[in-house]
Amino acid sequence: MRRTGTTRRGALAATGALAAGAVLSGCGSDEDTGGSTKGSAHGGARTAAGKASSARAEKTLRAGATRTTATLLAGYEHVLRAHPATATALTPLRDAVRAHLTALAPEKTPAPGTARSRAATPAAAVKELAAAERSAADAYTALLLEAPGELARLLASVAAACAAHAYLLTELAKETPA
Repeated sequence: MRRTGTTRRGALAATGALAAGAVLSGCGSDEDTGGSTKGSAHGGARTAAGKASSARAEKTLRAGATRTTATLLAGYEHVLRAHPATATALTPLRDAVRAHLTALAPEKTPAPGTARSRAATPAAAVKELAAAERSAADAYTALLLEAPGELARLLASVAAACAAHAYLLTELAKETPA
């Protein structure tokens, strides 16, 4: 014989659904409501302090990424001066790094970085640049964990470009005469 009516399983499912709906609709943080703080007199101050803290954190992250990029650009400049034969291949990559620097620090011109190549041959210098690009890609990727939305997207793009540059430089080093 089949039961009709409410079963224990059905009652528990309905109760659980009602409870979940109440929790999801009734419990939200102040930040979820676009910064309105109905029950807190200090909510506006917390929101302003949070935005200021976020702006400082973004500025710090940008400064770190800018230093990394300036050092990488200085590496390209040094290799181009020391080994002019590499200019045809390295100039487009150097220009891309310069564009990254402009994107990371749009409001000011950053101080030039310092980098010196110890390589005696063009092939070794290109290998050093490839290692510097890999290192820069790793540095940008590490910053992604702390970066807010738009900066995170920029850092991800620059990290991907650095990884591509590292690959291209590795291949170029194989073709460059020693």
